[in-house]
Amino acid sequence: VQLVESGGGLVQPGGSLRLSCAASGFTFSHYDMSWYRQIPGKERGLIAGITSAGGSSKYADPVKGRFTISRDDAKNTVYLQMNSLKPEDTAVYYCNARNSYYDYWGRGTQVTVSS
Repeated sequence: VQLVESGGGLVQPGGSLRLSCAASGFTFSHYDMSWYRQIPGKERGLIAGITSAGGSSKYADPVKGRFTISRDDAKNTVYLQMNSLKPEDTAVYYCNARNSYYDYWGRGTQVTVSS
């Protein structure tokens, strides 16, 4: 099983990034997918989630209206489009796959928002 995040980097405030998470080794379409982020010294927190088959999505209050989660089951990939980025969005972003039995994590990708 692998979850591999990509698309992180350094961006100026107000800019945009699109994170991708490529999954392999399990039946992607059967899993709810989520993005979490973690700032050093703080707990990892959920920022966006999308159900299997993309039926519904949810967002943490700090990112509502700025971030959009989506999935492409044909490509076994989940995305996080991040717009209007702020310095407080700086964190390591992790991809998560979960169903009733299993819970998988990627290794994370660093996003830094700074001028």
